[in-house]
Amino acid sequence: MKEQESALKKKVLDQFLSGENLFGKNGALSPILKEFLEESLQAEMDEHLRDEDKGWSSGNKRNGKGTKTVKSNVGEVTIDTPEDRHSS
Repeated sequence: MKEQESALKKKVLDQFLSGENLFGKNGALSPILKEFLEESLQAEMDEHLRDEDKGWSSGNKRNGKGTKTVKSNVGEVTIDTPEDRHSS
């Protein structure tokens, strides 16, 4: 883990000092942004389906993942998004 952290810090510093985009296609921070967005969407889906388990909806379950490209002021990142059967 320490080696990965050191490698990430070095890559971030190198890209920053060279003026490269830290969040672009090959940006050092893109994997962190991707992981954050995917985990946030998973948590949202967990909460959504938990509410439905309380009887507020009928039979909705997870139904795989889709892919989306998120465009932001720091660049684009492609993420896997959770899907449910009712697309709700």
